Amino acid sequence: MPTSDPMIDGASAPVEAAAYLPPPPTRLRRPALFLDMDGVLAPLAETPDAVVPHPERTAALKAVAVRLGGRVAIISGRTIAEIDRIAEASTASASGVHGLERRRADGSLHRAEAAPAVREAVAAFEAFARDRPGIIVEDKTVSAGLHYRGAQTFAAEALALAGRLADETGLALQAGNLVVELKTPGSSKGTALQAFMREPPFVGAVPVMLGDDLTDEDGFRAAQALGGFGVLVGPTRETAARYRLPDVGAVLTWLNAVEESE
Repeated sequence: MPTSDPMIDGASAPVEAAAYLPPPPTRLRRPALFLDMDGVLAPLAETPDAVVPHPERTAALKAVAVRLGGRVAIISGRTIAEIDRIAEASTASASGVHGLERRRADGSLHRAEAAPAVREAVAAFEAFARDRPGIIVEDKTVSAGLHYRGAQTFAAEALALAGRLADETGLALQAGNLVVELKTPGSSKGTALQAFMREPPFVGAVPVMLGDDLTDEDGFRAAQALGGFGVLVGPTRETAARYRLPDVGAVLTWLNAVEESE
């Protein structure tokens, strides 16, 4: 792709329902990469703990971090502990639970104080899961997740329960790919990206956010507002992303090729 592409120069792009989005360029002016985990760096799996480390992923992350002077962060709905388990602690910067946890490049950690209602949500989700095989409850302390990938016949019930609890408790409802989450309000993947961009080594860089589902749209919009762009991973849909990669394999290939232009 020619280096005259407007997004490489920092111009913004409108939200579009894209029939086709081109792959992102591999040569970029001082890029900072922000990467979702599931569906982007790792294939989706039936259960959260079924996603395991992979040497190709770890090597690609370590190498691109060196080439870009450390300007790489994983921004995920998973906890930072889970990010480190899967990525084998290959990135110094990471944000978990949709921005509620954030580890800066210097290793310092910020974690939001959990809303008391999260405990209520966990209890309600666990009661819901007891007589519905395949439903998985994830307690992240600052949020509660209800996974129904392995029990999709209960999807409508799961979403209705989460919606009702959000209304009753004031927790923020975050829908994902066959998962719904009730979380402490006040953060998103977009706010996490913005916070990183105010700190070394990201200050003054061009943010590039890679994500696959609706939880990543805040990150796409934040990147665009700061002169960068989003990259949708997976099938085309209405999105704020400017570019697209088809799958995890294509993401790893791109990570191995991306470099800073002169």
